[in-house]
Amino acid sequence: MARTHNKHVRAYVDGVDLSGYSRTVGALGWMFGADSDAAFTDEVKNILVGQGDIQAGTLSAFLDNDTAGLFALAGTGSNGYGTRNLAVAIGANAAPAAGDPVFAWKFEQTNYSVEQGSGFVGVTVPFGGASYASTLTYKKPWGVVLHPKGTETAANTAIGIDDNGASSALGGIFIYHLFSSDGTVTLTAEDAATNTNPSFAAISGATSGSITAAVTPKSGMIAISTTGAVRRYLRPQLTLGTATTCVYFSAFIRNNLA
Repeated sequence: MARTHNKHVRAYVDGVDLSGYSRTVGALGWMFGADSDAAFTDEVKNILVGQGDIQAGTLSAFLDNDTAGLFALAGTGSNGYGTRNLAVAIGANAAPAAGDPVFAWKFEQTNYSVEQGSGFVGVTVPFGGASYASTLTYKKPWGVVLHPKGTETAANTAIGIDDNGASSALGGIFIYHLFSSDGTVTLTAEDAATNTNPSFAAISGATSGSITAAVTPKSGMIAISTTGAVRRYLRPQLTLGTATTCVYFSAFIRNNLA
């Protein structure tokens, strides 16, 4: 049995890797409303999918003076508050890899608190209610890592992962965090019915479009159609525009909640 540890958790916010500053994050909550008139044994209890409540709790971290770190991201600007793209990837006995679980959603940052700790200055960044700006029709924050954070200089020709054991037809959400690049790049999620390189093709709508992180990191959550077909196998893909290299993370939340 593979167990995980805090050191195998990675936290990404708005295209910034906060893993080197963060100590804890959570609780990563995903709850459903229950029918108040249901008995203990009624199957309806706790399955009101349309009432999904998604919460990310609080990010606890160390204060930093990195111009591209936590303070610059969450503690400056208009009170440092705003909508954040959060992704928490969880590795099993190692750093997160393709197929490992990821919790990802849009949240409102509600505060930024600094206090002295035991040898370090601590920061807490609480996340409020989920923001459904582009994911209103979905209520599932858990998916799988497609591309763990890493550097790429060419298109992907590797096989993919089997996250569901079958195809689905209820859409999903593509997540990406582009940490750096030297020009434009397009990130996508691909699927296939057979796990071979020639079989993969882009999932309709699961794309970042042309983006660049040459100056500012980029991130996004792209919801595809709720009736979108997603074949059994998944993999990440990139198309280099003017860029020759990029560092990115991507994931996919397959919707299988009818």
